[in-house]
Amino acid sequence: MDPNRKPLIAGNWKMHMTAREAADLAAAINKGLDPDLKHDVLLAPSFTGLHAVRAALSGSKIFLSSQDVAWEEKGAFTGAVAPSQLLDAGCSHAIIGHSERRKIFLETDEVINKKVKAALKAGLLPVLCIGETLEERESQKTYRVLETQLTGAYAGIPAADAAKCVIAYEPVWAIGTGKTATPEQAQDAHTFVRKQMERLYGRDFAAAVRILYGGSVKADNVDELMAQPDIDGALVGGESLKADKFLRVIHSACQHAGHGLARIARRSSALAPRAYDARSSEAVLLS
Repeated sequence: MDPNRKPLIAGNWKMHMTAREAADLAAAINKGLDPDLKHDVLLAPSFTGLHAVRAALSGSKIFLSSQDVAWEEKGAFTGAVAPSQLLDAGCSHAIIGHSERRKIFLETDEVINKKVKAALKAGLLPVLCIGETLEERESQKTYRVLETQLTGAYAGIPAADAAKCVIAYEPVWAIGTGKTATPEQAQDAHTFVRKQMERLYGRDFAAAVRILYGGSVKADNVDELMAQPDIDGALVGGESLKADKFLRVIHSACQHAGHGLARIARRSSALAPRAYDARSSEAVLLS
């Protein structure tokens, strides 16, 4: 991790929790954070939880993100949520192109490009997700897939706008499987992504862009991941659904970055006995 790039730890809550449950979890996370935290923290509840989480985070430095965004501002698009509606709900960011959106909802690079442009136009900051499947990795197609996804997502976007994006590399084979790319595998992919951004926008741009790792991130592996020079944070799935576990992820990442936040550890321990657990016995996590 380059000290010139501010780390970002993001929690993607996917299709979990009611609005009340999401607000309780957000409040617990906010309470456990050190007020002098040097990292950025972002929470992405489902659409129905945005307003409640926004209220729970009132006065907090935590950023609020949607998990998706429509590429149109208004119209006959049943079920879609416009960028302006997300801004109204308190969002500063929008996750775009998550592997589940690509696989389950068949989102193409063209669709993702339209969503990135729409988000930027409205003033939302995109968190662009990219990554290869196990089959693509085993077929030695990782670089080709990442290049295609990046080129497609950034098509027609000027550098000034592209600089507002965060990239999240999420190897699909490591999402919800318990498998994690080794720090070396993750760094290799992040290095390639940064090289592609240099190709698209130049060296200075590439040096400044933040690239997160997503894929079974936990407190016991985030420090090794954050030790890599091109990994600037994490997009966390299942581990962000418990306040104490997510706080430990943040704490581990901060410690590695040289921001020794002992108070987070103490607050996390204090929270642990009553920490809100968003996962029921029936919950099934994809990441």
